Amino acid sequence: MQHSDNPMEKSVAATSERREQIIQKLRQHGSVQVNDLATLYGVSTVTIRNDLAFLEKQGIAVRVYGGALICDNGTAAEPSVKDKSALNVSAKRSIASVAAELIKPGHRVILDSGTTTFEIARHMRQHQDVIAMTNGMNVANALVEAEGVEVLMTGGHLRRQSLSFYGDQADQSLQNYHFDLLFLGVDAIDLERGISTHNEDEARLNRRMCEVAERIIVVTDSSKFNRSSLHKIIDTQRIHMIITDDSIPQNSLEGLRKAGIDVVLVSQ
Repeated sequence: MQHSDNPMEKSVAATSERREQIIQKLRQHGSVQVNDLATLYGVSTVTIRNDLAFLEKQGIAVRVYGGALICDNGTAAEPSVKDKSALNVSAKRSIASVAAELIKPGHRVILDSGTTTFEIARHMRQHQDVIAMTNGMNVANALVEAEGVEVLMTGGHLRRQSLSFYGDQADQSLQNYHFDLLFLGVDAIDLERGISTHNEDEARLNRRMCEVAERIIVVTDSSKFNRSSLHKIIDTQRIHMIITDDSIPQNSLEGLRKAGIDVVLVSQ
C-alpha cells in the first residue's frame, strides 16, 4: 500500500482519527473536557472545539462549557448524575464548601437533588441542630454521616436519571413547611429566560421549593450560564444569591449584580 506524502491528506487523516478516538472517549466516560483533549493530542483548544462542533452536527455530542457530553440516539440527552458528577468537580466542591458555611445551627434548609448539592451534603458532617429536606437520593445518602442533621425526604416517584423524587407526593410534602434556605442546583441559567431544567416534573417541584423558602440560593458552576433548558423554574430576579466559580461570563456577572443579586465567586 502506498502512503500519501500530501500534507493536506495527512492532516485530514489525523483529524479523522482524532475524532474517532474522541467518540470512543465519549462512549466510555459520557463526557470529555476541551483542555484535557488538547493536552492529550498536542493540538490547540480551538482545534478540539472544532472537533466537538463537528460531532455535535453529527448528533454524536452536545457541547457544554469546557467540553461536551455524549448524545443518546442522536438527540441531545439530559446527562445522568454519573456524567454530571465527572464535570467541573473542583469548582463544585469549592462552591459547596462556601454554601455549607451559610448553614447555621437552627436552620431549616432544602437541598435540591444534584451533584453540587450532593457536595454541600458532604460538607455538612459536622453541622449541628439543622433540619434538611431533600428530594435527592444521593443527597440523603451523603447526609447519613451528618449525625447533627435531621433528614427529611420528600418522597414521590424516583427518576433514576437524576436520582431524584418528584410528583404530587413530593409537592405536597413541602406544603406544610417553611424553610430558611433553599440550595438549588440548575441545568441552565440565563438573565432573560431565568433558571431552567430538563425535566418538567422537577421544574414544578423546584418552583414549590422556591415558594416555601425564605432565601433562594443557586449553586452552580460557570458552565451553566448563558444557557437555557426547556422547562423554566423561576425568573432570575427572584434569586437572592448565586454561588459560582470565577469563570462566570462577565456579561452574566455584571447583569446579575445590576439586578441586585448577591453573587459569590469561588476560585477553582
